[in-house]
Amino acid sequence: MAGLGVSIHPTAVIHPKAELDEDVAVGPFSVVGEHVRIGRGTQIGSHVSIEGWTEVGQRCKVFPYVSIGSPPQHLQYRDEPTRVVIGDDTILREYVTVNRGTAFGGGSTTLGHHDFLMAYVHIAHDCQVGNHVMMANAATLGGHITIGNYAVIGGLVGVHQYVRIGDYAMVGGCSAVARDVPPFMRAVGNRSRLFGLNSIGLRRGGFSSQRIRVLKQAYQLLFRKGQRLVEATKLARHQFQDSPDVLLLLTFLESSTRGTCRPARKGVEDEEEF
Repeated sequence: MAGLGVSIHPTAVIHPKAELDEDVAVGPFSVVGEHVRIGRGTQIGSHVSIEGWTEVGQRCKVFPYVSIGSPPQHLQYRDEPTRVVIGDDTILREYVTVNRGTAFGGGSTTLGHHDFLMAYVHIAHDCQVGNHVMMANAATLGGHITIGNYAVIGGLVGVHQYVRIGDYAMVGGCSAVARDVPPFMRAVGNRSRLFGLNSIGLRRGGFSSQRIRVLKQAYQLLFRKGQRLVEATKLARHQFQDSPDVLLLLTFLESSTRGTCRPARKGVEDEEEF
């Protein structure tokens, strides 16, 4: 079912039951499946495949050769009606792939609003990607990964399944991430280690100098005093009880199941630029 002002190229294949809202444009040789819904003003380029139980939000831009809603790359998947949900104003560049979820993993793969996925990014089954997330070329997420709001993932990064990357975190290019990256932090390497606060990203995000200073103090206490993380977390919760940012960080650390990336050795983190 097509809304008003929909523009469909004659070579595109649109299932009669697909729902296209007003002002949607679909380019040459693209395929839109039966259970797909596309929001108002979204632009679909050429040779795009959108299948499965997929919902694409409003004003998204989907570039050529993107694949959305294909079955998960998992041997236990049995063609269940699992989903992909993509928020508004999200950009998917060439050759991005987004697999739908699994019945045993929550049933849905989601992207938030205002995300920017550069060419060849892969989002595997059951991933939950927040808002304003940027992923550079060929960054790859395994299954069941959670990415927080305003996170930045560098090019050619590989993230292990079940890993979490927190709000405003930044992962440097060519990294292999096997453990959680806490909110507000920088991480890089194979396997990734922490290199202090993502200060530039926080300033760009509107964090005041005072908020950043408090987070730096918390980082020093948590990762630079030589204490066990469990003990340091308890001290930080008492010392920074008036800081919502630090409390968010501590809650993330306390809820980790894969463990947290460890800090780089002293004297190195200030030298590393990415």
